[in-house]
Amino acid sequence: MTDTRPVLVITEPLDLTADMVITHLNERGVPVVRFNPADLPASELTISARFGDRPAPTPVAGRFRTPSRTADLEQVRAVYWRRPIWPAFEHLDKDDARYAAAQVRSGLAGVLYALDTPMWVNHPARNAVADYKPAQLAVAVRLGLTVPATLVTNDPGEARRFLTAHKRAITKTLRWTPYERDGIGLTSWAEPVTADEVDGSVAVTPHLFQARVDKVADLRVLVVGRRSFAVRIDSGLLDWRKDYSALSYSVVDLPGRLEKALFACLDHFGLASGSFDLALDREGEPHWLELNPNGQWGWLEEKTGLPMAAAFADLLAQGENPG
Repeated sequence: MTDTRPVLVITEPLDLTADMVITHLNERGVPVVRFNPADLPASELTISARFGDRPAPTPVAGRFRTPSRTADLEQVRAVYWRRPIWPAFEHLDKDDARYAAAQVRSGLAGVLYALDTPMWVNHPARNAVADYKPAQLAVAVRLGLTVPATLVTNDPGEARRFLTAHKRAITKTLRWTPYERDGIGLTSWAEPVTADEVDGSVAVTPHLFQARVDKVADLRVLVVGRRSFAVRIDSGLLDWRKDYSALSYSVVDLPGRLEKALFACLDHFGLASGSFDLALDREGEPHWLELNPNGQWGWLEEKTGLPMAAAFADLLAQGENPG
């Protein structure tokens, strides 16, 4: 019997990575309903959800409707939460816009959270918890991974003592956020730092300082369910994201112990997928850097030919946690 339950794909309009996954879902005959929360004010998306309307076969009933697709809430197979954009209601005044945005988040997200589907890739609430770098570091230590000495502090004295003890160290943001100066978009990278550079401004907010790994390459590992895809990235850069044109890629086998630890990390946070960054030292030992719960991977499939999009499609089509 054909399974006609749809997969919800929730993301921005021009998401080529989501397009890759949807192509594979289409090839498998899996119905897809794609939308972006920002479609709601333009009437491109309507939601209706009923609760306690007896007799009811499920706790929540209703539907999502786009101009071309309809999904019954009680029939959703899986949810692929990629990179949605929430409406800003810029045509409204400040207070009305804030009010309307809050209603969309509570209403739309609330209905999604009420769905009786065990498969989210990934649930946004779990993404949010897993995105905290200090929480990631503690989990990595518990799992026995090699973690560079790291300090999170807003105490300038503590920062100087740490940087004095670790002669070669870096600093990086605890969380990436959109940032503009004079209308120009800026970003931040992992950067070298010394004790002499620490001043009173450190007291304004917590900063992350970390002993620098004497690395020869980086390792990006995408885990999808119980499948892992490991890519070695050679660049000579402290932060390889600075210059993609300087990168070279090679597919590598992941040691069983490391793969097991990364699976356990995702299990701890309740995630179905995640992208891990590690640094490889001169002995080939991987050093934990971070987990991106919703990291980009499309360019890695293009560069290596690894079947990453197909793995996502398999997981979503399955509609249940792989265990």
